[in-house]
Amino acid sequence: MGFGVSGATAIIFLGLFIAAGTMYTTTSATFEEVDDAQDSRQEQLLDRRNTAITVTNATYNTTSGSLNLSASNEGSTTLSVNGTTVLVDNEYEPTAPASVEGNAATDLWEPGETLTLNVTTTQPTRVKVVTEFGVADASDVTVT
Repeated sequence: MGFGVSGATAIIFLGLFIAAGTMYTTTSATFEEVDDAQDSRQEQLLDRRNTAITVTNATYNTTSGSLNLSASNEGSTTLSVNGTTVLVDNEYEPTAPASVEGNAATDLWEPGETLTLNVTTTQPTRVKVVTEFGVADASDVTVT
C-alpha cells in the first residue's frame, strides 16, 4: 500500500467525520425547534383548559339602538380585551367601547372581573363572546 491509498482513506474518513458533524448539528437544531413547539402547544392547551367565561347580560335597548353586553371571566386565566371577539347574530362586531370593571383604559380582563361592551346594531336575537383561546359563551338577547 502506497501513500496514495492511505491519503485517500484519510480524506474519506475526514469527509465522513465532517458530514456526521453537520448532520448532528442540523438534526439537533430541528429536534430542539420541535420540542419548543410542543411546549408552546402544551401551554396553549393549559390556558384553554383554565379559561371560562359566562355572558351575564345581553340587553338590547330599542330607543338607543345599542346592545349592552356583560361577560364574566370565570376561569383562572387573564384574558385580553382586544383578543375578545363579539358575534351578534353570527356576524362579527368590532369590539366597541369596552370596559373591565368600569376601566376603559385596560386591556387585561382578570379572573372574577366583568367585561362590559356597548354595540350599536340592529335588533339582535343572539350574541356570542369568544376569547383569544377559542373559549366562548352565547346568550339570547333581552329586548327593552
